Amino acid sequence: MVYIENRPYAEIKIGDTAGIVRTLNLEDIQIFAAISGDLSPSHRDSAYGESGERDEVIADSMWSGMLISNLLGTELPGPGTVYIDQALHFVRPVMLGDTITVTIIVTGKFDENNHVTFDCRCVNQNDLVVMSGTAEVMAPREKVRRQRTGLPEVRVRDKTSQYRRLIAMAAAPQPISMAVVHPCDHDSLLGAVTAAEANIIVPVLIGPLAKIHAVARAGGMDISAYRTVDVAHSHAAARCAVAMAREGAVEALMKGSLHTDELMAEVVSSETGLRTARRISHVFIMDVPTYPRMLLITDAAINITPTLDDKVDIVQNAIALAQVLQVAEPKVAILAAVETVTSKQRSTVDAAALCKMADRGQITGGILDGPLAFDNAVSLVAARAKGIKSAVAGRADILVVPDLEAGNMLAKQLEYLADAQAAAIVLGASVPIVLTSRADSVQTRLASCAVALLLVHHKKSVNPSSQ
Repeated sequence: MVYIENRPYAEIKIGDTAGIVRTLNLEDIQIFAAISGDLSPSHRDSAYGESGERDEVIADSMWSGMLISNLLGTELPGPGTVYIDQALHFVRPVMLGDTITVTIIVTGKFDENNHVTFDCRCVNQNDLVVMSGTAEVMAPREKVRRQRTGLPEVRVRDKTSQYRRLIAMAAAPQPISMAVVHPCDHDSLLGAVTAAEANIIVPVLIGPLAKIHAVARAGGMDISAYRTVDVAHSHAAARCAVAMAREGAVEALMKGSLHTDELMAEVVSSETGLRTARRISHVFIMDVPTYPRMLLITDAAINITPTLDDKVDIVQNAIALAQVLQVAEPKVAILAAVETVTSKQRSTVDAAALCKMADRGQITGGILDGPLAFDNAVSLVAARAKGIKSAVAGRADILVVPDLEAGNMLAKQLEYLADAQAAAIVLGASVPIVLTSRADSVQTRLASCAVALLLVHHKKSVNPSSQ
């Protein structure tokens, strides 16, 4: 049996000490914010941190103060303690993943009122002081010994913070013209209509008009304001949409209720498609409630077993997208099953080569590291436990997976098991392509259209002649 027991005033001696060790994780930050109402972006928004002097979220200063309160109330003196006074000096910030050792030392006793004074000190894993101060309490007179009960499990979920940021970024620019290819089911048509109502796209609905109108009537959607192009079937819709993009009649494409292969076959056609000098690749943009920044995963839908040369373009496409999404210098983790380079695993050799290519300027705009296992890429705690010193480890903005199967499974696991919100975009073609899945929600389609809008307007800003 585990008990909680106090130290009455008579048992306390000058020089007595107590201590605890805690590692700061994202849920600590979220729970403290929820309890305190502190909405400061420096504590929750990695993008805000990267715009200033720091490159990550930090704990509220009083998180360390809370640990001192914990020691005083549960260990020394323990149950029955009454807080009288506290003076704290905050020396340096506590970063996500920092391990904090808290120590309190008895410095004085006052018999007339049972008051006890303490020196308080918090140091991080590098033995650097993050906080120091003093505390005064009224110690209990009577002994208390009770069975220790477990803490309730508390979980905080904000599953749309990055999604809301994405939609807000798309609010100012003018809507873009988007060919919606074969929107012949409820979800694909509703996604287009919702994006149009949000002033993100001006849709051009391409497909058999009788089917499109039947879907609109069944779903109570008014599509009378939108341009439509009547074609016989899905193959013809894909061909028409690509032709319109080549002619400049539309600025982006969105897949409706047709197979991905049908649309992409027209996109990659060497004679009539939308190829550029860059290889075409796919990126998932994930809003993961347990991760403090937007997470890009590539390639999870186009390149099945990419070569090293393919991965160069895959990485460069993702970096360019991250920069459009206001991540100035994205951190790119090249994933593998292990962190060491071995000829037995091609993914580790490719990762090492990509990092060296970045060193030599063959890949630009981001900070690359790899091979990194998934845990080391997204968790500072895991990276530090394994002794990995890296600007990317634990802070990745982009995850580059070894192959399509790994990427697809990773993205779907985050979506269905971690409650992540996802958007998706195809890059490397002459126009952005929203490559939706039949299972995608309207919210996913809306976010994907917002990404396409940002890409189109960025292209116009750097190349005005493209307008």
